[in-house]
Amino acid sequence: MDTLEKLVALSREFGREDRNWAILGEGNTSTLASEDSYYVKASGSCLGTAKREDFTEVNLGLALEYINRISLTDEEILAALESIKVKKESKLPSVETFVHAVCLSEGDCQWVGHGHPESVLSILCSKLGAKAYSKHIFPDAIVVCGRSFALVPYVDPGFKLAHAVRDSIRRFKNLHNKSPKVILLENHGPFILGQSDIDVINTMMMLNKWSKILIANQAFGGAQYLSNSDSDRIENRLDEAYRRKRLLEEKQ
Repeated sequence: MDTLEKLVALSREFGREDRNWAILGEGNTSTLASEDSYYVKASGSCLGTAKREDFTEVNLGLALEYINRISLTDEEILAALESIKVKKESKLPSVETFVHAVCLSEGDCQWVGHGHPESVLSILCSKLGAKAYSKHIFPDAIVVCGRSFALVPYVDPGFKLAHAVRDSIRRFKNLHNKSPKVILLENHGPFILGQSDIDVINTMMMLNKWSKILIANQAFGGAQYLSNSDSDRIENRLDEAYRRKRLLEEKQ
């Protein structure tokens, strides 16, 4: 299975109706195609029925050049999305193409998945928002999703969001000396940064479980959070590092 076929398979997993991670044209996925380009879902394509032709190869360097601009009009954004296509006959890439460029270039990852899971959005669209995830409630979420996450308050999707995500990743790296695995966009949804397609799926699965448990906790007085020291211990245990590695060796 080549890289593009793996991306198609990942996208179909994200778009499975029983997962409730994305419906219709929601969500997008990407992966590096070469040192200078990446594949990203085309605008309006459905993840659950994705095919090879539903992905567009984009020039990474050109995308980053546009991101370095302070602002673009809607018309300029459309023109930019057309101009960064490697093959001009390809479909128009997703509005989040620039966000994927930021994640792949600054997030130290090879694969990116973005969805709108009902469980996660139920929390990110609440008054508490991403603060609900500020502490952990069970060890496996730390093992799979990471000890901490990056946060982006609501920003207009697309070009402006790319700037906000870039700033959030940089702040996270300055604070934690590594890149986040999860970026929570309030009133929007999560971006998952992974080293492989399996990594992205595993992380979204665990984030979905974490969110469902947080929601269920409300019927029993709220969440009982782990202490910071307990969470730090799980993050740094050698046996958990081994288990984290093993989880990436088998597709779930």
